[in-house]
Amino acid sequence: MTFLGHVVRFIVSALVLMVVGFIVPQFSVGGFWSAFFLALVIAALGWIIEGIFGKKVTPFGRGIVGFLASAAVIWIAQFVVGGVTVTWLGAILAALVIGIIDLFIPVSTPYEAGKRHD
Repeated sequence: MTFLGHVVRFIVSALVLMVVGFIVPQFSVGGFWSAFFLALVIAALGWIIEGIFGKKVTPFGRGIVGFLASAAVIWIAQFVVGGVTVTWLGAILAALVIGIIDLFIPVSTPYEAGKRHD
């Protein structure tokens, strides 16, 4: 993926996080830049978890373990990015909504993109 492709991916992710912040109670994103940096932090944490534990334990993995890992990553990311507040329930609901949105707008993970040899 090109640099511009990554930028577009994170802009789309930021917009999705802003929509999720509007829909999900107990999940608040301060604005576009907070959402953009939140998308970067979530991607970085997801990439680290995926590198250590493998595909099945990542926010991008499928199943209950991936879902719970996604909620944990969202909750932890609030401590890194300013303007973001999330409760545990908000993180779980946000992970659910993001998972549903991901069904319609799938985005490959940075870890997967690095493994491809197209």
